[in-house]
Amino acid sequence: MDPITHGITGALIGKGYFSKRQEGVAVFAATLGAVFPDVDVVVEAMSRDPLAIVKYHRGITHSFVALPFFAVLLAWLVRLIARRRGIETPSWGMLSLICGVGLASHITLDGMTSFGTRMWTPISQQRVAWDMLFIIDCLFTAIVLLPQVVAWVYRSHSHAVSRRRAFRMWALFSVGAAIVWGVANIAGYPFRVWAVGLAILLLAAIFFLPAYGGWGFRSTRRRWCQAGVCLMIAYLIACGWAHHAAMRRVKAFAEVNHIAVVRIGALPIPPSLLKWGDVIRADNGIYQAQVDLRHPDRASFEFVPDSPPDEFTARALQLPEVQLYWQFVRFPVIRTSVDGPYHIVDFGEHRFTNGGRHAPQPFSYRVEFDSSGEVVAEGFRPNGMFLQRLRRIPPQGVAR
Repeated sequence: MDPITHGITGALIGKGYFSKRQEGVAVFAATLGAVFPDVDVVVEAMSRDPLAIVKYHRGITHSFVALPFFAVLLAWLVRLIARRRGIETPSWGMLSLICGVGLASHITLDGMTSFGTRMWTPISQQRVAWDMLFIIDCLFTAIVLLPQVVAWVYRSHSHAVSRRRAFRMWALFSVGAAIVWGVANIAGYPFRVWAVGLAILLLAAIFFLPAYGGWGFRSTRRRWCQAGVCLMIAYLIACGWAHHAAMRRVKAFAEVNHIAVVRIGALPIPPSLLKWGDVIRADNGIYQAQVDLRHPDRASFEFVPDSPPDEFTARALQLPEVQLYWQFVRFPVIRTSVDGPYHIVDFGEHRFTNGGRHAPQPFSYRVEFDSSGEVVAEGFRPNGMFLQRLRRIPPQGVAR
C-alpha cells in the first residue's frame, strides 16, 4: 500500500482512539508509526543493486518480530522532539503503544496486498500476501480520509464556515474522482464513467447531509474517526469475502480441468472489489482469467505456456540474481527467444495481471546470453511501473 494511505490510516486511528490527552503528540506518534516501515526505501534507493527492491523492501521494518523495538525507538524520538519544543507528552509506555499500533496497521495492510510482506523477519523470509487489496486502493484511501475531512468541516460551530468548507471539499474530491477515472483508464484498469457520477453524488451526501438537523456539529472528531475505523474494517471484511468467492471459482476451474497446481491465487483488480484476476501456476505455464463476481458465468481462462526447457533456461535459473528473483515471484512464465546472436530468457511475473494485459507485467525479468552461453546482460524489463529506473546487471567478467 502507498505511504500516503498508511499515514492517513495512522492519523485516523490516532484521532479516533488516542487523542483524548495530548492529542497532537498522540496523532503524530500514530502517523509516524504508520509510515515508518517504508523507511526501507531509503536503503533501496541508495543501493546500487538492481534487485534492491527484492532484497530490502518490506523486510525487517515490516516485521511483527521487530515491531516492539521500533515502537520503543519511535516513542523515544517523539518524546525527544516534543520536549525540545516544550510540549507535554503521554508516558513513554503509552507512546510506545501508539507507535506500535501505527506500525501494526502498516504491516497488516501491506500483508493484505499481492506484493507480499516478510512480516516474520528474521525468523522467516516467507512473504505473506493475503491478496485482498491492490497496492493502490483509492476506495480504501477515501474511506480512511473522508471521516477526518468531514470532522474538520463540522468542527466549526459557524454554519456559514462549515458550508464553505463542505462545498470546497466536495469540489476537490469530485475532481479527484474524475482524475482517478482518467488514470485508471490510462493504466489499463478502466471503469464506467457513471461510477464517477455516483461517487460525486455520494460525496455530496457525505459532506452536506450532516448539516441537516445540526447532528454533524454535535459529533466530535473522535466519534467521526471511530466511525471511519469501523467502516475501514467493514470494507476489509467485504474484500475478504470477495476474495474468498473469487478463490472458489479458480479452485473449481483447477479441479474440473485436473490441473496440477503449483500455486493458485485470486488477485485484486482495481478499482472494484468485485473484479479479480484468477491465476494458476501449473508445471508448464499459467492459467489466468478476469473474474467479475456480479456474473455467475464461468470465466474464460487463458493458458500462457512456458517455452520448452533448453540449456539457456537452465543456465539462467542457476544465476544468483535469478534465484533471488525466483524466491520473490509468484506466478512466473518462462519464455525464450532469439535476437540475432543473442539468446533471451524472459521471466514474466503475472502477479499484477488484470486478466488481459499482454505487455510485460511489473517485475518481469530478462537474461540475455551470447552464442557461447555467457551472460551479456540481465535485469528488470521496462514496464511503465517505475522499474525502468532499475539498472541492468552488466555482463559477467566486466568490472561493475
